[in-house]
Amino acid sequence: MTRRSAAVHALRTTLAIVAIATSVIAAAAAPPPPAPVNVASLADLSLEQLSNVEVTSVSRHAESLADAPASIYVITAEDIRRSGATSIPEVLRLAPNLIVARADANQYAISARGFNNVLANKLLVLIDGRTVYTPLFSGVFWEAQDVVLEDVERIEVISGPGAALWGANAVNGVINVITRSAAETRGVLATAVGGNLESGARARYGAALGDNGAYRIYAKYFDRAASELSNGAPLRDSSKRAQVGFRADWQWSRDTLTVQGDGYFGDIDQVPATRQIAGGNVLARWSRRFDDGTSLDVQTYYDQTHRDHPSSFLENLGIFDIEAQYRLRPFAGHDVLVGAGYRYARDRVVNSAAQAFVPPDRSLSWSNAFVQDEIALPRDLELTIGAKVETNVFTGAEFLPNVRLGWRASSNDFVWGAVSRAVRAPSRIDRELDVPGNPPFALVGNDTFVSEIATAYELGYRTQPLPALSWSITLFHERYDRLRSIEPRVGGAVFANAIEGHTTGVETWATWRFSPIWKVSAGLTTMRERLAVEPGAVDAGGLAALGNDPSTWWSLRSFVDITPQHDFDVTIRHVGALANPAVPAYTAVDARLAWRPAPRWEIALVLTNLFPVRHAEWGPQAARVEFERGASVRVQWTL
Repeated sequence: MTRRSAAVHALRTTLAIVAIATSVIAAAAAPPPPAPVNVASLADLSLEQLSNVEVTSVSRHAESLADAPASIYVITAEDIRRSGATSIPEVLRLAPNLIVARADANQYAISARGFNNVLANKLLVLIDGRTVYTPLFSGVFWEAQDVVLEDVERIEVISGPGAALWGANAVNGVINVITRSAAETRGVLATAVGGNLESGARARYGAALGDNGAYRIYAKYFDRAASELSNGAPLRDSSKRAQVGFRADWQWSRDTLTVQGDGYFGDIDQVPATRQIAGGNVLARWSRRFDDGTSLDVQTYYDQTHRDHPSSFLENLGIFDIEAQYRLRPFAGHDVLVGAGYRYARDRVVNSAAQAFVPPDRSLSWSNAFVQDEIALPRDLELTIGAKVETNVFTGAEFLPNVRLGWRASSNDFVWGAVSRAVRAPSRIDRELDVPGNPPFALVGNDTFVSEIATAYELGYRTQPLPALSWSITLFHERYDRLRSIEPRVGGAVFANAIEGHTTGVETWATWRFSPIWKVSAGLTTMRERLAVEPGAVDAGGLAALGNDPSTWWSLRSFVDITPQHDFDVTIRHVGALANPAVPAYTAVDARLAWRPAPRWEIALVLTNLFPVRHAEWGPQAARVEFERGASVRVQWTL
């Protein structure tokens, strides 16, 4: 397939998504939209009510945040609104258990508990249950992920393994972006953003769909300015992107059904020619709740992506995924979850002189089955035992167990501990990438490369000592074996599994509402990473390629409701120095001032990187981007 025909194919996929959205509008037609639903934001709740917020990512079913036995931080819809952020990666800076580094105008390095890289491969990311994943390197192309941020209900960020329920690659954490149901987004929303670094607009319309349903459609566009190198020279990395999508939800007495989809197309400037990204996805999810308290959930989706990196590679990737889970209570005190799933991917690559995937076209498949039992014990203890068996085409079956124990010490105190095993399964890069060089290859994929292994030990404490104060702390120690190394051989270096080591650290955050109009939140992560080549092995750069992590990062955020019509928010974030390549530590200050002159209008001034004026976050000095002070105005109208 030529580059032109591949781009046409991707564009057709995008247009198909638009057609689906249009058909939903036509089906909805008749009745006028009801008044918009007034959904209280989590920020309007007291801390006591916040402790009862439900999360779903820890156990794959709804449970109280206060009783979730994991290191989990929830980014709320109000957090997103008051951050002024315009992209998912910038929103993720709000999670103190993540490290986020911006490499240029579009690329980010995002990870938890180490191994950060623009090709980070130990973090599982989901958007409304759809795994955002490329089998090229077992990670995320962040510039291809986007949603209407006003539609996000919450983002659940788990640091630590989640492989027993979510599978391979959920090694150091799980990010779950959860959007609101269509019933909660009826009416009209229009937002325009203009600034020196980025401009754009987005619009959404939602209404009833028959007696039991609702739908929404949206469109958005942004134009991002190019960044500058540390020497002041401009970098060719400006970008433009358009996206459309829809979601429809139905709810009956026992059943719920969701159908949703997105389509996008983007251009990213680069040397020697523009990089293109495009794609679309369609997802359906059905749930039934039975009278005896059991439930059944089935989800399936198809995701098509297209990437054209001139002089590097062109990829067309199609992924089909289906999964089902059944929750039952077979005995008193037991809450059991069983499930199974299958994923198939067709990956077609057009190689270049710079690199090649051999074979260029690949069919990949994964299957899994999992079980988890939550056992209520005396003295307010709950034991969770679970495991998943997941197969892949490279290493066969992988066993992923997990044991968690939670203790409700008092109404305000919760203690938990966990032992987990996770793997990072091989990707196409590990097994099938060839980079020409002298002699005769610089790097060759290794068909004997096996899964990287992580074993994690965690101890956590969550408390609310005062009605206005909540606090969480987690101690972790994670042991790694068979990490990817680069082994020199005759004919060229190959990927091998010759690095081992551990990370040890502390994650903590707190929220304190000093008064009805002033709230402060703070977070701190400190970590020590010790990695080394196994005795007798030789490494030619694998240690440096595994990631570049600070030992400490912290943030402090202040939210002030000056009047019912005015908000003033300030964020201070500090990231410690990186070692290889060396990047200096930095402390950045962002601010937001918002005004609601009328009930349906909001105007916000957002200032980023106030102090210092410029700072770097990633990369070697010769090619390092420094991010300058930014100013933007956001105008939003709802009806």
